[in-house]
Amino acid sequence: MYFAALLARTEDGWEASDTELDDVETLSDLADLAREASPEDDTVLVLIEQEDAWFGVVRVDGEEDPRIYVSDAAAAARSSYGEILLTDELLGREPGDDDVPDLDSLDLDGTEDGEPENDSDDDDDAGGTASGEAVPSGPIGDREVLADLGVNEKELLALDSNDALNEIAEVLGAAEVLETVR
Repeated sequence: MYFAALLARTEDGWEASDTELDDVETLSDLADLAREASPEDDTVLVLIEQEDAWFGVVRVDGEEDPRIYVSDAAAAARSSYGEILLTDELLGREPGDDDVPDLDSLDLDGTEDGEPENDSDDDDDAGGTASGEAVPSGPIGDREVLADLGVNEKELLALDSNDALNEIAEVLGAAEVLETVR
């Protein structure tokens, strides 16, 4: 189960709206949805959480590129909504990279699995990534995404996934409007 909401900052304060992400396929789609929530190019926050497993914040300021923070990239990668946030750029990959190994990374020396054992241990120590390690565990993204709004990096990293969005909304002064869309 997931929850997603838009918080748009206006001159009268924050306005919240519940949002469905079923038609959102890319980060660009999500940014466009956020921009539609604020006709004045004000700050819009997209808050997403999935059943106490992870939360994400996407900040859109006018036509600027979205800024993203995800509390647990590995957990988000297992969610179709999380995958929207985990862009190649955010993960430090070249666009189009995926978990399919290229020819340079394949072991084509004719040895079978299990031979020689020491070489595979050295590969792990050298930072080689198996397909299961493609997405890091833990927080990823812009840790200063909410700093100018009152939630600094240390506070953001300390948030517990089961109540993070409420705590963020509380600091922003938007707890009541967020609660109305929950």
